[in-house]
Amino acid sequence: MSNDWTTTPLTPELVRGALELEYTDQGVRPHRLPARARAQGADGQLLMAEAQTSGVRLAFRTRATAVELDTLPTKRTYVGAPPRPDGLYDLLVDGRLVDQGSVVGGSTLVIDMTAGTAETRTGPVGTLRFDGLPARAKDVEIWLPHNEATELVALRTDAPVEPAADRGRNVWLHHGSSISHGSDAASPTATWPALAASLGGVELVNLGYGGSALLDPFTARTLRDTPADMISVKIGLNLVNADLMRLRAFVPAVHGFLDTIREGHPTTPLLVVSPLLCPIHEDTPGPAAPDFSLMAEGRLQFRATGDPEERAAGKLTLNVVREELARIVEQRAVEDAHLAYLDGRDLYGEADASELPLPDGLHPDAATHRRIGERFAGRVFTGDGVFAGRE
Repeated sequence: MSNDWTTTPLTPELVRGALELEYTDQGVRPHRLPARARAQGADGQLLMAEAQTSGVRLAFRTRATAVELDTLPTKRTYVGAPPRPDGLYDLLVDGRLVDQGSVVGGSTLVIDMTAGTAETRTGPVGTLRFDGLPARAKDVEIWLPHNEATELVALRTDAPVEPAADRGRNVWLHHGSSISHGSDAASPTATWPALAASLGGVELVNLGYGGSALLDPFTARTLRDTPADMISVKIGLNLVNADLMRLRAFVPAVHGFLDTIREGHPTTPLLVVSPLLCPIHEDTPGPAAPDFSLMAEGRLQFRATGDPEERAAGKLTLNVVREELARIVEQRAVEDAHLAYLDGRDLYGEADASELPLPDGLHPDAATHRRIGERFAGRVFTGDGVFAGRE
């Protein structure tokens, strides 16, 4: 390697979108939940999801024309399903996407959905290289894969690096399920929250956790304790597809979740977003389950296994959730002028489902992420939207 390369320590000043950096023998591992929250009964699904670096990026200023980043990714593979593509890293120069790349190798989390088991197979560190960058002072961002855990090992450049300056943008803190996490988005800057943040001119902190938006108290405390200028919480889909609780528990759990957030953000604009349209769960309770017969064909498809008649016993469906969330927000807004509600079907509804159906029954594809992000930005960040005109 050329002696002209500069290695820059991977410090918190260079990392945005993470709540905590865990220092390891090889480097640093970004987390989207703090250690105290991770220790409070979090299961394997949540621990996997929070370690995946959705919305996490390196941000620095440099004259470098070449950048190398050593990372140790943890990729996922599902027994009986085709291999997943390697996670993408998005390179932005002065806010514009100019290149993408992947890291070959890394560790692999092998998930057997039939047996309910998971095994991690360790692998080697890989290197991502970007070159041909303009030879001038510029802001560089490297967005890490939204669907892989990523341990940062080393950052090398052919010119010195300094942390990017604070652009004075408002911070948008968002929590949701796998769709907010990024599900099947095309790349880390193409998840719907990343797209909405770019269109809205805000700094994103994405606390979307695949399969794990379950009204956990430690998640509420994390939102409470994270600085933000605006907050949104997307509630409902995971509660239904996990069949986690009944209506009697759901209503006070939502109140408690919002109460906790308000302890740290008493007047911050707070938007409650109900689920997008998901036909399998509109009137049919969970749990959701994969159709294992289709996995042999290389297809992943989910179905709702509950009985619509079970709604009378308090089982949740998406229509029940939306009705209750709208009622809860209306009730609370009498004393909370900064609380608002958005029906998720305004972002993805029946007409959208006809044009862009959910490929696996639960998760939107890349084109749908773009549509959701654009609609969210148009309804929330502009005009008389709840987050518009924030100073």
